[in-house]
Amino acid sequence: MNKVILVKNGELALKGLNRSTFEDILVKNIKRRLKSFGMFEYTKAQSTIIIKPTGESTDFEGACEAVSKVFGIAAFSVAATCEKDFEEIKKTTLDFLSDDLKAVKTFKVCAKRSDKKFPLKSPEICREVGGHILKNLPFLKVDVHNPDLTVTVEVRDKNVFIHGNQLKGAGGMPVGTSGRAALLISGGIDSPVAGYMMAKRGLVLDAIHFAAPPYTSKRAEMKVRSLASIVSKYSGRINFMIVPFTEIQECIKDNCPEELFTVIMRRMMMRVAVRLAEKQGCKALITGESLGQVASQTLDAIACTQAAATIPVFRPLIGMDKEEIITVARKIDTFETSLLPYEDCCTVFTPRHPRTRPTVALIEEAEGLYDFEPLIEKAVSETSFEWVD
Repeated sequence: MNKVILVKNGELALKGLNRSTFEDILVKNIKRRLKSFGMFEYTKAQSTIIIKPTGESTDFEGACEAVSKVFGIAAFSVAATCEKDFEEIKKTTLDFLSDDLKAVKTFKVCAKRSDKKFPLKSPEICREVGGHILKNLPFLKVDVHNPDLTVTVEVRDKNVFIHGNQLKGAGGMPVGTSGRAALLISGGIDSPVAGYMMAKRGLVLDAIHFAAPPYTSKRAEMKVRSLASIVSKYSGRINFMIVPFTEIQECIKDNCPEELFTVIMRRMMMRVAVRLAEKQGCKALITGESLGQVASQTLDAIACTQAAATIPVFRPLIGMDKEEIITVARKIDTFETSLLPYEDCCTVFTPRHPRTRPTVALIEEAEGLYDFEPLIEKAVSETSFEWVD
């Protein structure tokens, strides 16, 4: 019995004349993701991408798991293929879905006949296949409104596909269809979720992490690298940058008012990140800020931080509460890693009483007490780069 993966794209159906461009990028992303699972043949037909194993050593289960994490896929199915012979269709349906049918109480048959030359119409296919199932598995009942299992028979131009319930895909848009952006990633819960959410909208991700040794450890870097690796299972390979940030933080501590430490630090991060992003061809930054979550994320503080950026800053978590963010973190498997007790530079020199309503004028006056520009340029020039996947 030959098995294939049938991929259904979601939003791409709305793309009109440039739809094929989006589909081509999606196929390219799927190919890249399945490369380590064996050899496959890819065919586009009627809003469906057909993935057919062509090698003997193919890891089909691993491929299905990888497909479930590719953005741009609304749903997918594992299907059996057979010739357009009705006796063969009935036999394949029972053989392929036997275990699934034995595990449920109710079912229905749904037929899709794109080959109009096929002698039986869709209602007739449903009736005949459903009757065959009931004859062989008489404990089952038909429920056309809310079945436990929907048996789908798709009669296409060359052959027939038979599958059970569709599996939910990752949704969103194919990565690479919306441009490139740089994620400011810490070791916390929020920023990996923010990266995941923007990759889901089609952005290629670079990642920028600020390290402050000896105040932060190598284990903290390894933790963040692990988080980026988990996100890359959805976004694809990530260009991971580590910025040496110690000198800038020490100068903030030595020269600026304590109550403004955090906002000034975040502005310096923005200035460094903008320069790195532009060098890498990124047209936006991504942060994990959520309005009101901490003192540096009040509306006034965010306005001060934003003023330091000269490219757009996306904040996909801005209206989410912590529980909502944690739910997504658990879903994408970053939550447990984020809880590891290795602190990042955001916790270094935290003020005892941070200013929650700073103004840009006040912050710029405080920054004027020291010339940070040489340190910013130095941090950019000493940033290290590696690929994470």
